Amino acid sequence: MFTGIITDLGTITDIEQRGDLHVRIACAYDTDTIAIGASIACSGACMTVVEKGPGWFGVDVSHESVSRTAGNRWAVGRRLNLERALKVGDELGGHIVTGHVDGMGTVASITLEGDSHRILIRAPRDLAHYLAPKGSITVDGISLTVNEVQDEADGSVLFGLNIIPHTSAVTTLGGIAVGDPVNLEIDVLARYLGRMEQIRNHTAV
Repeated sequence: MFTGIITDLGTITDIEQRGDLHVRIACAYDTDTIAIGASIACSGACMTVVEKGPGWFGVDVSHESVSRTAGNRWAVGRRLNLERALKVGDELGGHIVTGHVDGMGTVASITLEGDSHRILIRAPRDLAHYLAPKGSITVDGISLTVNEVQDEADGSVLFGLNIIPHTSAVTTLGGIAVGDPVNLEIDVLARYLGRMEQIRNHTAV
């Protein structure tokens, strides 16, 4: 489990296609404190540490993970939002995040509002009913609050986020551009409520 509070920016330094995609990530973490088998969220996708060294760790990214995450993430030189797994007793500064990407969104617009930026992201149809104003969303592993929701005629949804300067400075959102794909994870409470509603509607038929 994670909180969506980014604790480091990593950089992919090496990629090797084995049975799976083997990715080496440079980081500022003290890797002596990271166990082999530990979970680290990499731009929203939970990955298992399979090797490590001073200032870096390695993960195996399965075909399933590659197919369900933003395709431009797994390339040498790409920066990743990193978060180590939540420990019992840690401060829950964001919201409960599982590290399972539910879908991919696309940045539709970026506008300056004071010192912050307003970002509009288009989410696919199957995630639309899980998004609500003032609800939580995870974008590339970052816990954010949805400020507005606009339902589109094709069933997709545009949702707005306010990105303060601090968030821009310590995450990859500082370098995001219109048209970029992003990993989305819906709020876990919304997921279960949506499932309960599906069951209730099915029972009522």
